Amino acid sequence: MSFRSIDIDALDEDILLPDELFAFSNGIEIDPETALNNVKSKEVEVRNLLIRGDTSNALIKAIENPPYGLLTIEAKDLNTQIVMEVLNSTKATVEFVKSLATEQQDILMKYIYRGMASPDLYNSAVLLNWHEKLTEVAGVGCIVRVITDRKAV
Repeated sequence: MSFRSIDIDALDEDILLPDELFAFSNGIEIDPETALNNVKSKEVEVRNLLIRGDTSNALIKAIENPPYGLLTIEAKDLNTQIVMEVLNSTKATVEFVKSLATEQQDILMKYIYRGMASPDLYNSAVLLNWHEKLTEVAGVGCIVRVITDRKAV
């Protein structure tokens, strides 16, 4: 048996299976259609908060319970657009980022990296400013947690 034909993932006990990925961050299992409907209702709430000028609660609402999973691509894309809309509509400040819990900071960092992966769709200058403020508050540990986390937004 050649070492090149060994499937390393088959030997890994810590493998993450696709059926384990159909959940929101709160652990409730849902199907992709329900995930998309949840994100669409979240979009309405976030836009209403933005219209009222409540950007801090709009950001918190946008990053709460992000959709995870392989088949929730539409929901992920829509939720990313919602988060980017909030980030573009407000200025990044240290006080604003400090008001977020550690888990919220990690989720926000995931969305910042997802936005940076698509520079043709999202404003990289805004994302870099948010990244700077978030790293200043949360430290390098936030970056490490995001990079090593298997759940991608």
